[in-house]
Amino acid sequence: MDRKWKWVLSSGALLVIFLGRMTTALEVPLDPKVLEGLPQPPTITHQSPKDFIIDPRENILIYCEAKGKPHPSFSWTRNGTHFDVEKDSKVLMKPSSGTLVIDISGEKAEAYEGIYQCTARNEHGTAVSNNIIIRQSRSPLWSKERKEAIMVQVGVSLVLQCRPPAGLPPPIIFWMDNNFQRLPQNTRVSQALNGDLYFSNVLLDDTRNDYICYARFPHTQTIQQKQPITVKVLDNSPSGERRPSFMAPLGRSSTQMALRGGVLELECIAEGLPTPEVSWYKESGDLPSSRMSFHNFQKTLKIADVMEADAGDYRCTAKNSLGSAHHTIKVNVKAAPFWISAPRNLILAPKETGILTCRVSGDPKPQIVWSVNGVPVEDSPKDMSRKVEDDTVILSDVQTGSSAVYQCNASNEFGYLLANAFVNVLAEAPRVLTPPNNVYQVITNNPAFLDCASFGSPIPTITWFKDSQTSILNKDPYVIHNNGTLEINVAQSLNSGKYTCIASNNLGTKENHVYLEVKEPTRILAQPEYMVVQRNRKAVFECKVKHDPTLIPTMNWLKDNGELPDDERFLVDTDSLTINDVTEEDEGTYTCVMNTTLDQDSASAMLTVVEATPTPAIVYEEPDPPTDLELTDQRERSVQLTWIPGDEHNSPTQKFLVQYEDLLHQAGVWHNLTEEEGTKTTAHLDLSPYAYYSFRVLALNHVGYSQPSQPSRQYRTNPAAPDVNPTDVQGVGTEHNNLVISWKELTGLQSNGPGLQYKVNWRQKDVEEDWSSETVANASKYVVSGTPTFVPYEVKVQAVNEYGNGPAPEAVVGYSGEDVPMSAPESVQVLVQNGTLAEVHWEPVLTSMVRGRLQGYKVSYWRERSLHQAEAQQEEQQVLAFSGNRTDGRLPGLKPYSLYTLNIRVVNGKGEGPPSPNHNFETPEGVPGPPSFLRIKNTNMDSLTLEWGPPQDNNGRLTGYTLKYQPVNNSNELGPVEEMTFPANETTITLADLKYSTRYKFYFNAKTIKGSGPTITEEAITIMDEAFIQQPIVDVVKGYTEPHLPISPITQSLRPQFHKVHPIGSAFTNVNSSVVGEEGAVISWEYFGPDKNVYVEYIVENSKEDWTKEFVNGSSGSQTYLIKGLKPGTSYRVRVVVKDHSEATIHSTEELVITLPAMKSNQVDLATQGWFIGLMCAIALLILVLLIICFIKRNKGGKYPVKEKEDAHQDPEIQPMKDDDGTFGEYSDTEDHKPLKGSRTPSNGTVKRDDSDDSLVDYGEGGDGQFNEDGSFIGQYSGKKEKDTHEGNESSEAPSPVNAMNSFV
Repeated sequence: MDRKWKWVLSSGALLVIFLGRMTTALEVPLDPKVLEGLPQPPTITHQSPKDFIIDPRENILIYCEAKGKPHPSFSWTRNGTHFDVEKDSKVLMKPSSGTLVIDISGEKAEAYEGIYQCTARNEHGTAVSNNIIIRQSRSPLWSKERKEAIMVQVGVSLVLQCRPPAGLPPPIIFWMDNNFQRLPQNTRVSQALNGDLYFSNVLLDDTRNDYICYARFPHTQTIQQKQPITVKVLDNSPSGERRPSFMAPLGRSSTQMALRGGVLELECIAEGLPTPEVSWYKESGDLPSSRMSFHNFQKTLKIADVMEADAGDYRCTAKNSLGSAHHTIKVNVKAAPFWISAPRNLILAPKETGILTCRVSGDPKPQIVWSVNGVPVEDSPKDMSRKVEDDTVILSDVQTGSSAVYQCNASNEFGYLLANAFVNVLAEAPRVLTPPNNVYQVITNNPAFLDCASFGSPIPTITWFKDSQTSILNKDPYVIHNNGTLEINVAQSLNSGKYTCIASNNLGTKENHVYLEVKEPTRILAQPEYMVVQRNRKAVFECKVKHDPTLIPTMNWLKDNGELPDDERFLVDTDSLTINDVTEEDEGTYTCVMNTTLDQDSASAMLTVVEATPTPAIVYEEPDPPTDLELTDQRERSVQLTWIPGDEHNSPTQKFLVQYEDLLHQAGVWHNLTEEEGTKTTAHLDLSPYAYYSFRVLALNHVGYSQPSQPSRQYRTNPAAPDVNPTDVQGVGTEHNNLVISWKELTGLQSNGPGLQYKVNWRQKDVEEDWSSETVANASKYVVSGTPTFVPYEVKVQAVNEYGNGPAPEAVVGYSGEDVPMSAPESVQVLVQNGTLAEVHWEPVLTSMVRGRLQGYKVSYWRERSLHQAEAQQEEQQVLAFSGNRTDGRLPGLKPYSLYTLNIRVVNGKGEGPPSPNHNFETPEGVPGPPSFLRIKNTNMDSLTLEWGPPQDNNGRLTGYTLKYQPVNNSNELGPVEEMTFPANETTITLADLKYSTRYKFYFNAKTIKGSGPTITEEAITIMDEAFIQQPIVDVVKGYTEPHLPISPITQSLRPQFHKVHPIGSAFTNVNSSVVGEEGAVISWEYFGPDKNVYVEYIVENSKEDWTKEFVNGSSGSQTYLIKGLKPGTSYRVRVVVKDHSEATIHSTEELVITLPAMKSNQVDLATQGWFIGLMCAIALLILVLLIICFIKRNKGGKYPVKEKEDAHQDPEIQPMKDDDGTFGEYSDTEDHKPLKGSRTPSNGTVKRDDSDDSLVDYGEGGDGQFNEDGSFIGQYSGKKEKDTHEGNESSEAPSPVNAMNSFV
């Protein structure tokens, strides 16, 4: 295998990609297999901070960790001198480390304060740490002082000083009272940055004796308290209202310095009555909104991460109702040294060259000092291969054993930076660190990264091969990175396969194989949709997914981005989620997530649960516009826009539309920029240079868009060179000697900067010549003159502005202008096919003589005369165009037996060439036209005379005429046909022996040797009084005449009714139609045109809908087409058309009207079906049985005389009591409101006195029944007093089905 690769590399047949020499970024790998035997100078990996404040109660821990091969040894210096760790029993250095542990128990921490520096060295070099300053934290006590009470008048200003003792680090200040409650602060009373308490004006309520200042020291976690301050507010001489003035800082202006990257705090505290309000602005620009904040009731302006642009004049304004005051703070921004490019480790092969760079910045400019192995360069041994130039060290022709560690120290008055960078001189053969046979899997259209990590000195060159055959070049779709990784920008399935990377240098070659598998993406085809479901109903969310079959998918459903409830009502299927018996708790957002090992896709939908009972309709409206637009993360070409959504009005927001206005180029015009999902409130906006942007946001729900939000503040981008070139670049000549280069101009937003121009380049294609160039502005075309006729040119147009050129444009091929053709087609021949069709052939014109883009050939032909006539009767010229490089064409629609003349011209974009010489040809005989007329004269009782005229178009030599006639009776039935022939010179005939009072129908046509022509018809009656003579009806298109009188049913069923209109073109002949069944029709025709786009179109008659169009094969000759799916019993208009490529109709037949027969009824009379009659009989029998049962039941429980009951039971006192309720036998007290047995109970459960079927009142004579004291009945009753059944017993009515059902209840 090695021999194979050596042959490939040495042969030069493959292009090899060499990576540039990485002299500033290579690090020795930490892989133990690689480290084995590789030397490496020391590298500091961990150290304590430069300023290290220690807690005196804890041991001191000073970190210093380093790596190297061999492992480095460590030493320390303190205050610039060697620190002997072994001589101090309190100091311990950790094994294999430089970290110091200092035990200060029983010792004073001050003894170990100082400046420490760690040194790590091995045989290949020395690395040093930063200077670590060790200081002890301090929290000194407040000095004792006697505080007198402060007497102050109402309304004046006041300052209570805190002045805490200096601590390390400085303390945190706050004011409290004796109860350890913070003193309230507001715009009138506030604490300054130095801890003092300021009163803009005092009130009587400010009188108190416990104003106490506290100082908290963070390291020791101790709090110091100042003596309480007493304030007494007097009102014997109150201060009046006054304008504001500043208490801090004093005067009209002041100066403050800030360090880059630090925090700037500006403070303005004002006094006045009423209490003034403070505001801020920057005189030379806008305040940095993303990094600034206001504190202490607007009195403090805080700017984080200070930048050089924050320098300038800041003005604070204090204002009340009486006036205002101003103070200007001039801010100067300085900078401690900061890295632009820190030096990086170098691994060099012997005799190579390397560069160490130490680029820093700061204000003032830092001073750079180089050291080697901890010793300043000027004090170290001289090395001729080393050259120091300010911030750069150049190492030339390095030798084995010259490894070292270089230190770069950059410092100014505000700090310093120290960096170590080693130079390791090695000679190592290549090693591939990426494991062999790795399999990389990636989704289609995503980038793929194939690793080839390597190590060697000199740095190996990486070459990639696919399938062990093709060298991969460093161009689309492949990119080889400096670290050897192969990137495929947009991976496709064809990129799958085996890849081999080869690492080589002058010491050897190493190869490694990896494999790439490109998978299909996971996509949700059917997403869940927003649902509104009534409570206790079922909700089903669909989620159908497509994924790569080799990946194992996992479907998860989430509710509000969490797991689904553990409820059996939630049923998860392979492609759906079903929620049974939904409740209000089920409302929320449901998300289906399809995961594979490589990708995932998700989709969400909301579920809204409503009451099952009718509720007032939910009002859905457009959402309210978003508010509070804010711009953050501001960059050259992008910005982040955030907003707060408005009210959705019961319809979830589906998306947000972000629009922009460019105030520089198109003020007042808003353009769509991007869309975001309805759940998002931020958008990352990509911007164009040289634009003044304002943004606004619209929200969309299912009702519609909201009103636009208020515009954001303006955001300006800096100019730049154009990103794009003009589009729609064309080269087209308008004259025979010019070339017009045109393009679509860039918009103002695309210009990217001022001074937009267009650099136009052109040259003749396939000709060795340089590009010609011209630069124009405010133009969309450029005319090149003096060009040859119709030759190809390569043209390019590039955008240029004051900031540079656009990308390199691609060349477009155009042609110079055309000229009319110079010659005509030759060798014209005509082949006559029949009397109406001829074929014409010709030799094509040479391309050089066309002098333009060939569009086709134009055949002009006309009829000189009929061959019957000696004199010419030239008709109108007809023209047929044949597109493309044709050499033949067909001439349809000719007239038989005629003399024709034609010529041919070639056509290009400029026009027509000269015609070919006229060519004559004759057409053969055809069938004649219809006779010019047929008249019936001298009609008698048994004879009549026919008179006719010859055809207008003989189409040949007439050989005679044919007459057919037959009688027609009163029922329109046709009798036997008689046929007669006549010579061509006859024009009249008398028919005798006809029937008396009989109608006759006559059919008459002319003949040539080619056959009979179309027939004309006439009718007549042999009785003169009837005098019913009709005019002939002639269809000259088909030779068929539709009679006015009804014909036999057989003939009518075989021939559909139709009529015709005149055709647009003459490319069609013999157009016919016939009905097939109840839903179809057949159309037939002959077509002789050159175009192939033939369609059958049809439409319901009298309909306003569009024509239905069906494409058919457009070949010449006879064709038929079946139209399917028509509606029975409907009339259709049908036509055959030919269209060009722009869908314009160029030929059309006449329209045919086709009427389809109505569909036969398949319905069956239900009343005649046996099963239906049986079912009705069974229902009737069941109803009869129910009525009989009801009648029997009603008789058993009907009304009975009271006397009969009493005769059966003489003594009511001895009647047995019922076991269940204690009542007597069949009787019940009327106050029980219970019905007697067998009586009907009203629906309300009570028995009315006058409605009861068994009321005792019915049996008394007086109509009113009375009881004695013992309960016996007073009144006379008798069995004779019974009422008739129909008079008082409602239950005796004929039972209805409802009553019958009630009797069973």
